[in-house]
Amino acid sequence: MTIKTLRIPTVDGHADAFAAFPDHGDRHPGVLLYSDAFGLRPELKDRARELAEHGYYVLVPNLYYRHAPAPVITLPGYISEELRPTVIAELWPLIQAHTTERVLRDADAYLEFLTVQPEVATGPVGVIGYCLGAALAMRTATAHPGRVSALAGFHPGFLVTDAPDSPHHLLSRLTAQVHLGLAVGDMSAETIDKLNRAFDTAGVDYTTEIYPGTIHGYTMSDTEAFNPDALQRHWDRLLPLLDRTLTTV
Repeated sequence: MTIKTLRIPTVDGHADAFAAFPDHGDRHPGVLLYSDAFGLRPELKDRARELAEHGYYVLVPNLYYRHAPAPVITLPGYISEELRPTVIAELWPLIQAHTTERVLRDADAYLEFLTVQPEVATGPVGVIGYCLGAALAMRTATAHPGRVSALAGFHPGFLVTDAPDSPHHLLSRLTAQVHLGLAVGDMSAETIDKLNRAFDTAGVDYTTEIYPGTIHGYTMSDTEAFNPDALQRHWDRLLPLLDRTLTTV
């Protein structure tokens, strides 16, 4: 396994990032992985390594690079449900500053970076997001339908909002196959129905699934929300999606 710490040029500076990919073989399908709200940290690096073991070049950028290199705040080693609101409150100004315009500029840079890496195969890429990263992943996929063939979001947030540019309004641009793994309570039944109807209207090949016995953040082992059975379900859905949509050359 090859591990790299990177600085990716963007319109607004340089994004620090983490990449993992196999030592064997010449080139590997690219996967852009957006973190949850807590950002790039050892948990996400472990996720990237595990995914890379299945034959992918996995890139995890620091969402908040405009503020500071990761970690942008001092995170506890374990985020309990009691601590979660305090940590989110500290990160909230950075989350609010991460506008759609910034998301799209960054997505351009991250996909361009993957395109020119000698270890990354030509052809489509996959985009994955956790928590708010799912909305970033969806915006990336709708902005780059010719590049992104797989989109996955787990315990997603901000997919259906009242904003005119809410991600669910953009699905007519989407060509990727999609899986969304929701935690119990992530969305109301009415919101899930609105999202599914938007997928259907757009003719998207998708699945939305509520993972039983979960709370928001279930994939993250450094939080109290962690659910190992749900994390395995996440792999059981994600790996076949990537396998059938991404091809090597």
